[in-house]
Amino acid sequence: MPAVAGMAAAVCLAPQALANPAPANAAAHSATVSDALMSRDDTLAAVKRAALLAGQARTASYTVRSGDSLSSIAGKVYHKQNAWPVLYWANRDKIRWANVLGEGQVLKVPAMPAKIPAAPSQLGPAPVAPVAASAAAPAQATSSVSGSYSGGASSSFEACVIARESGGNAQVMNSSGHYGLYQFSASTWVAYGGSASGFGHASAAEQHQVFANAVAQGGQSNWAPYDGC
Repeated sequence: MPAVAGMAAAVCLAPQALANPAPANAAAHSATVSDALMSRDDTLAAVKRAALLAGQARTASYTVRSGDSLSSIAGKVYHKQNAWPVLYWANRDKIRWANVLGEGQVLKVPAMPAKIPAAPSQLGPAPVAPVAASAAAPAQATSSVSGSYSGGASSSFEACVIARESGGNAQVMNSSGHYGLYQFSASTWVAYGGSASGFGHASAAEQHQVFANAVAQGGQSNWAPYDGC
């Protein structure tokens, strides 16, 4: 009888013993699935953050306010005032001089590079003495290339621009690539009828004509805000 009772107990306990590992296996499986989901969520979050930062880098801009300078803007957007050359070179098509900004200008703000580029060699126009317009007949324009200029302005505005931009030197080329009596950029020169091959050695007469075209099509805004004429 004791032997039979022992066998019966073993038979009754066997199913329970076999059922015990199931909860442990289920818990391990649940932990694995949970870890996988967390890893996936972390990856998605990282991708979203990267996309957001990339979008901000593409669309960042700054509207110039009264009293702003490139260094003060760099201090606001990069927290480094000496990073202003980044803004200068990114907006070279809008900024004639590094130390002259117009209120309301919208500047591109690129991502901060690993290395700050060098500053331009010339930050602003050199002060020059005004060129007095002759009360007599203006000097006759010559088709030959000349290194200096003696007159020919058709208005006080034009004479002012010449004085402020070049001091009357028809063949001056500054470090940023602006040329001539009116300090045209190469793109502006061609846009208003200048010969691409003549940029850098055009006659005074051709420079007057390109200036007249620019004023006729775009008004005085290409020069007035920068020269105070």
